Amino acid sequence: MNDMKLNPTKSIQVGLLGIGTVGSGVFNVLQRNHEEILRRAGRGIEITMVADLDTARARAAVGEAVQVVSDARVVIANPQIDIVIELIGGYGIARQLVLEAIEAGKHVVTANKALLAVHGTEIFAAAHRKGVMVAFEAAVAGGIPIIKSLREGLTANRIEWIAGIINGTTNFILSEMRDKGLDFAAVLKEAQRLGYAESDPTFDIEGVDAAHKVTLMSAIAFGVPVQFDKAYVEGITQLGAQDIRYAEQLGYRIKLLGITKKTAEGIELRVHPSLVPAKRLIANVEGAMNAVMVHGDAVGTTLYYGKGAGSEPTASAVIADLVDIARLHAAEAAQRVPYLAFQPDAMSDTPVLAMGEIVTSYYLRLNVADEAGVLARVCGILAEADISIDAMLQREADEVGGEGSTQTDLIILTHDCREARMNEALAEMQALPTVLAPIVRIRKEELA
Repeated sequence: MNDMKLNPTKSIQVGLLGIGTVGSGVFNVLQRNHEEILRRAGRGIEITMVADLDTARARAAVGEAVQVVSDARVVIANPQIDIVIELIGGYGIARQLVLEAIEAGKHVVTANKALLAVHGTEIFAAAHRKGVMVAFEAAVAGGIPIIKSLREGLTANRIEWIAGIINGTTNFILSEMRDKGLDFAAVLKEAQRLGYAESDPTFDIEGVDAAHKVTLMSAIAFGVPVQFDKAYVEGITQLGAQDIRYAEQLGYRIKLLGITKKTAEGIELRVHPSLVPAKRLIANVEGAMNAVMVHGDAVGTTLYYGKGAGSEPTASAVIADLVDIARLHAAEAAQRVPYLAFQPDAMSDTPVLAMGEIVTSYYLRLNVADEAGVLARVCGILAEADISIDAMLQREADEVGGEGSTQTDLIILTHDCREARMNEALAEMQALPTVLAPIVRIRKEELA
């Protein structure tokens, strides 16, 4: 095994691949806090090479003292470079460059949650063979040190569940929908204008970004391989302003949550909008902020809150990884914190549950004909499916459709049941001639 050792008498030399928003933040924070970082790491940490296709932009960001190249492989091939930071993003060339850096005996720091969620098993296995570290604090929740908390701070615990607001774009949109009573499409346009949403926001609004992140947290929490392909992913594009309003009236707020939970049957791994009791701290996380709840058997419930994106918050996490590598470089590979918290030969093959097997409770909104017997038929279907009702709200017809309206909204909160059973009951209710529109179903998480 080529267990890389760094020379303790010299500064650690770092090669940076990609100098966009986060890369420039890393460079600036390292420069500004150089003395503080030196005191903590015990040695200097310097970015001495930067690779970016836009060499003019890179040169403007780092000045004349740093070597700037257009080819990332030049950085990887440099024997003076101890650590490679990958900030290119995506699954394609980033995967190849990370594997090449590992093969060259370099430690790797990355903020690329998509890469690790999809190819993490391959990357961690390669790093294990070469005896190098792969650190990725910045890949989940920006500046919040949630990976370190799961891998180290909570290591005495059996983690029972994690629930997180881990995408700032969607949380901003949901906060604006609630505050202003607007529908999704209008708020998305505003989020794009303000720079909270990308011109192509698909990964955010469809829940994919959050699913990448919760996949990594699940692997660390439960000692299982990363398996993004088994995550259930549902975004916020179908949420209506009226459901946010009705949830509020019932004492809940709607948040896009990444959830992973260990049960007797297996592991839940899912991202979807959820009703959360308004009294929970996480329900009051607004704007583009992130928050993660972790429940351990010994510690109980803990909450981690902060900026989930941005140049310097994310740089904070990248540099924390650099400092960790500086401190641990002399340790034998077996003595370092494992990539996914558990020793590689102690990983579990606990299955990830299909969505139909998970147990949770639900918010249902049915647009129904305002006539006698409708409520009885709906309640009868739920009773036959052994789904009990927790609360119910029926709007006046003129509130829903205006004066003289012949339809109304029926809102039902259920107790826990298995999703497959709920799916069958929904199909039966949808087939009723008095149900006039597609039924809205949003899962409800008490997070108690």
